[in-house]
Order: sequence, then C-alpha cells, then structure tokens
Amino acid sequence: MKIVVFGATGMIGSRITAEAVHRGHQVLAVSRSGAAPVPGAVATAGDAGDPERVRDLAAGADAVISAVAPPRDGSDPGEAFLAVNVALAEGVSAAAATTPGPATGPGAGRLVVVGGAASLEVAPDRPLLEEEGFPEAYRPEALAQQDVLWFYRDIDDPGLDWTYISPAPEIGPGERTGRYRIGGDTLLTAEGAGGSHASRISAEDFAVAVVDEAEQHRHPRTRISVAY
Repeated sequence: MKIVVFGATGMIGSRITAEAVHRGHQVLAVSRSGAAPVPGAVATAGDAGDPERVRDLAAGADAVISAVAPPRDGSDPGEAFLAVNVALAEGVSAAAATTPGPATGPGAGRLVVVGGAASLEVAPDRPLLEEEGFPEAYRPEALAQQDVLWFYRDIDDPGLDWTYISPAPEIGPGERTGRYRIGGDTLLTAEGAGGSHASRISAEDFAVAVVDEAEQHRHPRTRISVAY
C-alpha cells in the first residue's frame, strides 16, 4: 500500500510511520519541517491545513493517516484545528476524485484520523471531559478534538471515507505487543476496573491498531476507540 502520514514526526505519528514501514508499505511522511521520522519512509514538508498540498500529496495513495495535533501555543485551538481538518478532508476527497478506484473510475478517499479520548463516554451521553476533576488545562484541546469528531460525523461527501480513532486516555511510549481491544463511543477500561486511569494503550500498540484499520478498512465512516 501507499500510505501518506500527516503529523509524521510527533509522538504518535512517528510510531504510525514506523509501523507502516515495518510492514513493507510505501510511506510518505509529511510534516511542517519535512524531517524523516524513521528510516525507510520518504519525508516531505507539507501543511495539512493546505487543501491543495494535501490533494497533491494524497494523489494515488491507498490511505491517508492524520496524526496532526491541535495547536499547543497557548491560543484557543478549536477554530484552527477544525480548519485543518476541513482542509485535510477537502484535499483527500479532491485527490480521490482524480485517482482511479479499485474497480473503475475514481474512488472515495480513505482517511484515518487520530482523535482524542475525552469525548469517549463514561456513561450514556456523558463524555469523559464532563467528569468532575477533568483537568482544566486539557479542556481546550479536548473540546477541539470533540468538534473535529462532530465535523466528520456531519460530513456529507461521498468522496471521503473516514475513520476517527480515539486512543485510551493514558497513552505514551511503551512496548509493542500487537495486542489491543477495539470499542466504540464508550471508554474502554481494564476488566474489573473503573475510571479513566484504568484505560491505557502504548503509543506503539495504538500505531498497530491505526495501521490495521488503514489496511483492513473495517470501520468506515465511524469512530472507534482503542485500549488494552
């Protein structure tokens, strides 16, 4: 497969890139700096917020993966992050419109989006970000990620085939075991445990899940969650 990864130099994006390269895929690693995150990937500079650049980079790709994070410069990330995703969706859809599909004619653009965890529900219609004690410092980014999820759910574009993947709230560098569970909108926790502290995944195993979804295309146009 030809896979394009936006946000390829970040903590999660670099691991997704490494996982895709490890599996033998042709990987184009895109970042603002153009740095090469791992050996074996082709690196290039690009802005996910530029729909024409996204279109050009995504042309001919089997899947595009976005590991782009909201701005963390102290500004309100909501509007800017939503604009990036609008541009990304537009660019992937435009690339698909000019790329022959597996049968005949153009096909829908495959976009796998690394999302946030705070919109996962701890009870019906009660997301984690509304729980008492949710860190205020994380709220702007959590709301920005939630707005992006709503954007994809509301999108009406037959040329875009998206999947939004929420990691467990606790995610960081760790071991690659190849094990994980897939859920939906409900927060996945360890068996017999409760609370978001019992929901975790290593960045390496999250990358396994993301590349699996890009390869297997099991959850089109929906949000899934990944945790141990």
